[in-house]
Amino acid sequence: MDGIGTYGPVPQVQSAEPRQISPDEKTVAGFVFKVQANMDPKHRDRVAFVRMASGHFKRGMKLTHVRSKKPMAITNPVMFLASDRELAEEAWAGDIIGIPNHGQLRIGDTLTEGEAIRVTGIPSFAPELLQTCRAGDPLKSKHLEKALMQFAEEGAAKVFRPMIGSGFIVGVVGQLQFEVLASRIELEYGLPVRFEPSQFTSARWVTGPQDKLDAFMDTNKGHMSTDHDGDPVYLTRLQWDIDRIERDHPDLTLSATKEMMV
Repeated sequence: MDGIGTYGPVPQVQSAEPRQISPDEKTVAGFVFKVQANMDPKHRDRVAFVRMASGHFKRGMKLTHVRSKKPMAITNPVMFLASDRELAEEAWAGDIIGIPNHGQLRIGDTLTEGEAIRVTGIPSFAPELLQTCRAGDPLKSKHLEKALMQFAEEGAAKVFRPMIGSGFIVGVVGQLQFEVLASRIELEYGLPVRFEPSQFTSARWVTGPQDKLDAFMDTNKGHMSTDHDGDPVYLTRLQWDIDRIERDHPDLTLSATKEMMV
């Protein structure tokens, strides 16, 4: 640890909008880069990992959750070292603290002392593998929805809800992730699930003028879905479809990445 302190880089300037955050600023600012659910098997806890970008944080401080514009009292921040955790009485720029919460904090969220500033540069990538997910017990579909949305907030998978039909389409970047998800859902929620092949092979977030977007969604309902944020996503089988849409709908943008903060 002494070596890391000696040779590790100092905190850097953090990209943000409408301005960058300097680590030597007096006011506190930090951003969520990871969310982990069910870290304590005895409780359905959810810990948001926050990297401090500036200022001197003290336990009990009230910080503004920029996305919701609401104040949050940070009373039980924790610091982790391997499997050990302890209350964090204070933290400086460059430190990482864990904030237990019940879903208020998501990846990309920014916490400040009141300034409306948001950290940028945390992308969400389009998945490379898509499969439908169904509960072993059809009566527990609501439990499945809760589990999938929680994992989507973690960033462990992308979850899409088709505009036509029922069920969910889960996207990942590696086949092993489907097995990991199935195991976690059964272990943490007591809900056996099965993944089945999907007709789709790729996903693209769609943005553009609202009237053009609405018209496009109406004529392509069989391919449209929404992600866990409610943003429209185009699902397709062929690269040719993506090329055709980009040619026929120049006002719309199909993107393989999405900024993790709204």
